[in-house]
Amino acid sequence: MRVALGLKARTGRAILVAVGGSQQMHVLRRAELKLLPAGDFAPYHAAEGLPSAAAQESVARSIASANRLAEQGIRNAIEALAGAGHEVCGCGVLVGGGMPPWSTDDILAVHVRMHHAEGELFREVLVAGACACGLIPTKLREKAAVEEAASMLGLARTALEAQLVALGKTVGAPWGKDQKEAAAAALAALKA
Repeated sequence: MRVALGLKARTGRAILVAVGGSQQMHVLRRAELKLLPAGDFAPYHAAEGLPSAAAQESVARSIASANRLAEQGIRNAIEALAGAGHEVCGCGVLVGGGMPPWSTDDILAVHVRMHHAEGELFREVLVAGACACGLIPTKLREKAAVEEAASMLGLARTALEAQLVALGKTVGAPWGKDQKEAAAAALAALKA
């Protein structure tokens, strides 16, 4: 069966939903991917208060770890799906609006920038992880994920929302906003 992954970043983790089918869609896998090693904290928050060089080194280590973990989590999902006889042919990733060219020092100087930078960081590592696994990510803006997916699928938003609710009923909890948006991204990627 042809399958696509949908990925939504959260702080230090990501929601993964794999959807596939031809006539009727099915959730074939859902998981939470760790994007930071156990015990690690949000990268910029963890670097707050450190001297500049140490802060930059701390953030760089966290980014490298997040990239490795994202790629590993995506690759593990692809391998598990392939082992079950499925072909992963796409990946939808919810992305942000980008970030100004701030340095680590600029980010650490204003608390709200740390939140913004971490949000972008975790979304970016998912895109990089998908690419490292040979997938070309279909990107949907996180703030308009369902609308953009509905448009890509040629559906009214309400029709897609109904389909997402129906998918959730087949797999049970947890099936909240994060899982629905990841599933919408997967459906858009499957169509693309």
